[in-house]
This record gives sequence, structure tokens and C-alpha cells, in this order.
Amino acid sequence: MPATVASFKIDYYQTLSPDGRLVGDDIPEIARNTDELVDLYRLMVKTRVFDKKAVALQRTGKLGTYASCLGHEAAHVAIGSAMHEEDCLAPMYREYGAQFYRGVKMSEVLLYWGGDERGNDFSGPKHDFAWCVPIATQCLHAAGAALAYKLRDEKRVAVTVVGDGGSSKGDFLEAINAASAFQLPMVLVIMNNQWAISVPRSKQNNAKTLAQKGIAGGLPSIQVDGNDLIACRWAMDNALQHAREGKGPTVIEMITYRLSDHTTADDATRYRGGEEVEAAWKREPLIRLKTYLAEQGAWDDDKEEALQAEAAEAVQAAVDEYQAVADPGLESMFDYMYASLPHDLEAQREKALEELK
Repeated sequence: MPATVASFKIDYYQTLSPDGRLVGDDIPEIARNTDELVDLYRLMVKTRVFDKKAVALQRTGKLGTYASCLGHEAAHVAIGSAMHEEDCLAPMYREYGAQFYRGVKMSEVLLYWGGDERGNDFSGPKHDFAWCVPIATQCLHAAGAALAYKLRDEKRVAVTVVGDGGSSKGDFLEAINAASAFQLPMVLVIMNNQWAISVPRSKQNNAKTLAQKGIAGGLPSIQVDGNDLIACRWAMDNALQHAREGKGPTVIEMITYRLSDHTTADDATRYRGGEEVEAAWKREPLIRLKTYLAEQGAWDDDKEEALQAEAAEAVQAAVDEYQAVADPGLESMFDYMYASLPHDLEAQREKALEELK
């Protein structure tokens, strides 16, 4: 007769229901800290206003292809606000809420998506990684940073974010293996927004959860409602503390929904129905947190109106700053790859500048 060698479970956490009510008995402390929740809600709103403006800029030819974060605001802001400044963030390409919290400027995001690599030299902690468009490679970058922290005995944590589709890449699984083998101070967040461009979650993987991929590496792994700021922040706080205390890595699957197209180069109406998206809007993160704050007496319509105006003004200022940046110059495409240009590229550089004249 076979004997059970090991068994596992994946717990799911939700604190704030879609209609803005607290659920469960074990309520995180931050749920009672309405002052902090208001600050985080304000950033979520500003991120959404920024996102809408960025899409509009792309549609009018003032920005290149842009990856929207619509619907991800709670998860992203929870990640950024839970981290310490000395921690390291290795993002993919739409974690703007987390980066804004850590000091990245809106104008720098626009500069990057406008095709200017100087946007990648953004404000905030210089040890954070640049945007990563190749899928899941940022997970290995985070593992390398976490290994350095452990070897140096530094109380720092590397955090990385990957999509549901990206969690199928070998880079993600290799990062889990490294995190497990070396017990790295690392948090791997799977941002499960249900769609890997046009491939739905149901066709990517038949497993009940994506979090259980961490179980294969022996990592503590959970699911949370990714539209619930409070649950996401609680999960991040616990995982970061766990890592900082030398207890190793954690995998968190945040269940959310991509309310936008994958990028502005995509048309999601070609592959998913309107009813699905309409249902997802009823679970989106801003409404539920605003409802909760209003019921706690910490928010009202006048504050919302003032915030929307403030956000619009801040975003427009960022757009003006972005559009005022002078072009980097043709030679910049040659100047930052090598300490000394190879002779063939030096010749190309000279020819390009001569033709430009």
C-alpha cells in the first residue's frame, strides 16, 4: 500500500469584499488605520488617472506602445507600500503604482514608453531594477540580488512580479529553485490577471492554482484577492518580514483582472467577451476601497472630487515635463553599450552624424 510522503494546501485570503465590507474574523491591523488607507487610495486613484492619460497619449501619437495597469492598482500599491527603501524591486512592465510609491516620477514612465531609455534611469532607489519586457527574466535578477543580500548578511529583501503567463517560463521556475536551494530573502508575486495577452488562464495551466508552483520548491505559497488592497498588503507584510528574519522566500498569487488591453498594440475584444469584462469591473479595486473608507467616515464625495482634480493636475504636469525633454541625440544609440566603441560601430556613428548634418 502506498504511504503519503507529503501533502499540501494553498490558502486563499480576502479581507475586503467587492462591495466594500470586511470579511472573516482575523482582520489585519491596517484595516483599522484609515489614515494610511486613505493615502494608499489616493495613490491608486492617481495611478489610474495617469494610466488613462498615457493610453490617450499613445492613441494620439505622443507615446509609443504602452502597457496599461488598469485593474492592478491595489496589488501594485500594496507591493510598493509594504517594501522598505533598502529592499529591491524587480518589476516587469506595468507595476507603476509600486514604483510611484518608491519615488519613480510619472514623467519618467512616459519618457520610457516614449522610446527614450533615459526613462529607465528613474528616480527612487537606484538599486531597483529597470522595466523588464522580456518575460520572467526579472525573476532571476531578483534571485541574484537576494543571494547577494544573504551572502552579505544584509536585512534586505528582493521582490519580483511576474504574470500568470510568465509563471510558465523557465526563468520563473529557476528563480523558485534558486530561492529554495539557497533560502533566499525573496518574495515572488504572481500577478494573475487571467490573460497572457490572448491566452486565458484556463488554457495556460490545468492546476487549481498558480501559487502551487512554489510548493514544488518547498516555498510557502498562498493566494490573495488581488483587488483587495488590505489583503495584498497583509500578505506582503508577512512575506517581507518572513524573508527579513532569515526564514526564506514566499510565493504570493494575487488574483486580479486585466481590465485593459494587454498593451496599446493589442485589441482584447478579438478574444474575450464583453460580459466577462463587465463582470470584472464589479470586482475592481478602487470601488471597494472607496466604499469601505466612506463607511468608516474617512471619505466622501467632496474629497473624491478634489482628489480627481488634484490627480488630473499632477498627471498633466508630468505630461508637460515629459514633452519638454529634448531629444537625446542620434549619437546616444551608440554611446552607452561599450566603454570603447568597436571600430565598425565607431565608423557607423561618424557616418550617421555626418548624414544628419
